[in-house]
Amino acid sequence: MCIYERLKELGITLPKAPAPMGVYYPAKEFGEKFIYISGQGPNVDGKAVVTGKLGRELTLEQGQKAAYVCMLNVLGVLHDKIGDLNKVKSAVKVLGFVASADDFYDHPKVINAGSQLLVDVFGEQIGKAARSAIGTNALPGNIPVEIEALFEIE
Repeated sequence: MCIYERLKELGITLPKAPAPMGVYYPAKEFGEKFIYISGQGPNVDGKAVVTGKLGRELTLEQGQKAAYVCMLNVLGVLHDKIGDLNKVKSAVKVLGFVASADDFYDHPKVINAGSQLLVDVFGEQIGKAARSAIGTNALPGNIPVEIEALFEIE
């Protein structure tokens, strides 16, 4: 199935790739078939859709929404870099950071929302990646979630 048809079925519009907020590439190819996507926040049109820490100002559900938006931005950057998401052979690795209170322990549940988006779009065989979900005390701009990813392309 065409990935763009699948996105349409899911009611998903790919966002424009966010501009980098520092001295780095949003996406960097290495080897002949890998692309690393730099960390993406839950930003829409350059502004965070939510700020704060999980377990303090934000609920698990708000964190999951943030992770979903982060992964949409990952896909937007990937599309911008390779021009066609149908070239994705595999989502290799996802790394998610969750800014949270010291007694918040559901980091994997937050990042699941981003991981699930990849599975929904590409199917389990291609979209299910190896993954880490890390808790941290703060992220840039007080965003609650940041996600980076590695993809294999054809």
